[in-house]
Amino acid sequence: MQIPLNQFEQYIDETILQRGLNYFKKGKVQEPLETGYGELEAVVEGSEDYIVNLTIRNEIVTEFSCNCPYDMGPVCKHVAAVIFYLQKEELGLDKKTKSKKTNSTPISKKQKTPAEQVNDLLEKATHDELKEFIREHTSKNSSLRSLFLSYFIQYNSNDTKELYVKTLKTAIRSVSDRHGFIDWSASRRLAIEVTTLLESAQKQISNQNYTSAIHICTAIMEELNRALGYADDSNGDLSSCIDIAFESLVLIANERHNEAIIKQVIDYCLSACNSDIYRESNWNLGLLSLAAALQKTTEEFNRIFALIEEFDSEYEQEHAKTIKYDLLVKVKGEAEADKYLEQHLDNYDLRSKAIQKAIDRMDYNKAIQLAHDGINQDKNKRHGYVADWYNWLIKIAQEQNDVNKVIEYARLLFLSDGTSKEELYQILKQNVAPEKWSTFVESLAKEVLQKHKGYFSETLAGIYIKENWWERLLNLLQKHPYLRFVEYYEKYLVKDYSNQLAELYAKGIIDLLDNNIGRSHYKTACKYLRRMIKMGERNKANEVIELFRKKYSNRPALLEELSKV
Repeated sequence: MQIPLNQFEQYIDETILQRGLNYFKKGKVQEPLETGYGELEAVVEGSEDYIVNLTIRNEIVTEFSCNCPYDMGPVCKHVAAVIFYLQKEELGLDKKTKSKKTNSTPISKKQKTPAEQVNDLLEKATHDELKEFIREHTSKNSSLRSLFLSYFIQYNSNDTKELYVKTLKTAIRSVSDRHGFIDWSASRRLAIEVTTLLESAQKQISNQNYTSAIHICTAIMEELNRALGYADDSNGDLSSCIDIAFESLVLIANERHNEAIIKQVIDYCLSACNSDIYRESNWNLGLLSLAAALQKTTEEFNRIFALIEEFDSEYEQEHAKTIKYDLLVKVKGEAEADKYLEQHLDNYDLRSKAIQKAIDRMDYNKAIQLAHDGINQDKNKRHGYVADWYNWLIKIAQEQNDVNKVIEYARLLFLSDGTSKEELYQILKQNVAPEKWSTFVESLAKEVLQKHKGYFSETLAGIYIKENWWERLLNLLQKHPYLRFVEYYEKYLVKDYSNQLAELYAKGIIDLLDNNIGRSHYKTACKYLRRMIKMGERNKANEVIELFRKKYSNRPALLEELSKV
C-alpha cells in the first residue's frame, strides 16, 4: 500500500485517522529523525512508546511500519499520527508536538541518528556483554536467531538447504491462523522476517559463499511460492521476496568464473521446471530462461528443449518460443534460428525481432510488410500490439527519412486510444514544417475535440498545455468541472485564473455534498476547501463553509470536519 502525502486521508480508515489526529494534537509525536535518504523514524507515545518508520519517495509513503501490536488493518493510529505531523503545515494544523521526553532542554537538531547511537554503544560495550546479549535474545527471538545463524553461516559446518526450509516453515506457521491462512498483515510480517534471510544471501554472495546463497534463495522461492496458495499477498510483499531471491540467483550465475556453481544453478533451474513446484506460477519461465542463458552442453540443450515443449498456456508458449529462439541462436547459429523465426511470426517477440533484423539489413520493404501483417493479425484481439506495429512503421519511416509517412503514422497513433501521447506529439512537432505547425495543430485539436465530443479529453488538455492555450484549457474545465480534473490542472492555471478555479472547486464541492453523505465525502470536500485557501481564495472557501453550516446543520460529522479547515 502506497500513500500519497497530499491525499493520505483518502487511503486511511476514518477511525484510524481520527485517532491519529488526536495523538498528533495531544503532542504525542516526537520530532521524526532522518535515518537515511527518504527514510524517517519517529517515536509516538501511547500505552508504550512505539517506533514508526516511513520511507518517502516523490511525496509518496512507499513503505511504513510500526512496532505496535495492531493488526486489524494496514495502517495503525501511530503511523497516521506521524503523517499528520509531516502534513501539519499543509493541513493548517498548529498543535505543538513533543520533541522528545526530557527533563531539561528540547531535542537538539543535531541529535544522533539511531545508527550513530548503535555505533557508539558498540564502541563502549565489552566483548562478553555483546555475546551475552546475543545468547539471551536469540533464544527468545526466532527472527533474530535466523538472521544470526544465516549471517555467520560460513562458520556452520551443517549448512544445508533443509536448514533454511525448516526456518521458513517455522516462520510461516508462526504467522498463519488456526486454519493455516496468512492474512494481509501476517504476510507483511512474514516478508520482514524473510528479508533477513535475503540480506544474509547477499552477504554470502559478497563473501563468495555461493552454495550457501543458493540454498537460501531456492528455499525462499519454493516455500514462499507454496505459501502464496493460502496467503493474502495483495500488497505483493511475498512475491517481491521471491523476485529478489530469483534476482540473487541470477547474480550468482553471472559470476561465471566458477563452473561448478553455474552447473549447480542450471541443475536447479531444470529440475524445478520439471517438477510441480512452480507449475501454477510464472517463475518457471524465469528459471528456464536463466538455464538457457547459462547452457553449455548438448545434454543441457536437449533438456531445455524438452521442457519448452511442455508449456501449455498461451502466455507460457509465447515466452517459451522466445527462449527457444535465443537458444537456437546460441547453439545452432543465426541461419537455423532464422528458419524458426520465420515459422513463428505469430509470436509478438519473434515478429519484433524479425522486423529489427530486416531494418538492420536495410530491407525496409520486408520490415514494412512484417509490421502491416502484424496489424492485420492483431487488430481484432490485441489492440496494444497494433499500436506497437505502428510504432515500428514510424521507426522504419524515420530510417528512410520519409517525413510524410512519419507524420501519417504518428498522427494516426496520436488520435487512437490507449497510446502514450507525449512522444508522438514531439515526433509530430519535429517533422511538421514550422510554418505549417499552427494550422496542423489546430486541425489536430479539432479532430480530438470531435472524437471526444461530450466528455473530457486528456489528450485535448495535453495539446492546450503544450501550446500554452490556457484560456482554452480553462474553458474545457468549465465544461467538465469534475473535481479531480480541476485539481490536476490547477497548477497550470492558478497563476492567472485562481478566481475561476475557486468557482469550479466551489461548484464541485457543493455538487459532491448535494449527492453524497458520509465522513469520507466530507473529508474530500474539506481537502478541496483547503486547496482553495492555499491558492489565495479564502473568501470563496468561507462562503462555501458558511453555506454548508446553514444547509447541513444536522450533519455533525460534516460540521466537525469543517472545523478543521
